Amino acid sequence: MDLAGSITSHASGSRTSGSDDLPAPSASIPRPQASAPAPKPLRVVHDTDGIDLAEAERAAASFLAALGLDTGTESLHGTPGRMARAYAELFSPRPFDLTTFPNDEGYDELVLARSIPVRSVCEHHLLPFTGTAHVGYLPGHRILGLSKLARVVEHFACRPQVQERLTKQVADWLQAHLEPKGVGVVIEAEHSCMTLRGVQATGSSTLTSTLLGTLRHDARSRAEFLSLTGLHS
Repeated sequence: MDLAGSITSHASGSRTSGSDDLPAPSASIPRPQASAPAPKPLRVVHDTDGIDLAEAERAAASFLAALGLDTGTESLHGTPGRMARAYAELFSPRPFDLTTFPNDEGYDELVLARSIPVRSVCEHHLLPFTGTAHVGYLPGHRILGLSKLARVVEHFACRPQVQERLTKQVADWLQAHLEPKGVGVVIEAEHSCMTLRGVQATGSSTLTSTLLGTLRHDARSRAEFLSLTGLHS
């Protein structure tokens, strides 16, 4: 039996004496409101349309020949192709979805991913620099899938870079797309352009940081972040 129909029929039937002043029963049943759909994850893809491996291999062969290396030997014959494919890989971050979730519990403490591997290439000498990144944020209305912090680091590291710019790009991007209350990024890396050539400062490392929002302006929050990354304010 349709419940709404039975209520409507009862309301339209005969009334007892003195019931004219009584309000008629409601003919509708309240229904629960549907929750808002979750936002679609942002697909982050690096443009690789400009990569021409064949041309890069020919250029690498010319480069090695100009340095006096004979690429006709058995050992060096495949080196130009390997060079081209290696640099194409170094400059091609993997695509990912920026998955976020509602901050239902109102979590307002620091979220920090420590020791994220960093692998990039110095744009001045095209030599690699490697190290670790510590990336944290104070959540706003949404929280981020933890693996995405490492994905964002990779996205900006897989290109010719300087460490200062890399650090700020990661922080600015998270601030723009996640809208947290604060973001902190610290990167410590060893640059082979500094350890293998020139000054040859073996064992030296470079430290950079970017702090935004509450982590920049609130001394206690800043000190907590730097302490958890192993640094001091």
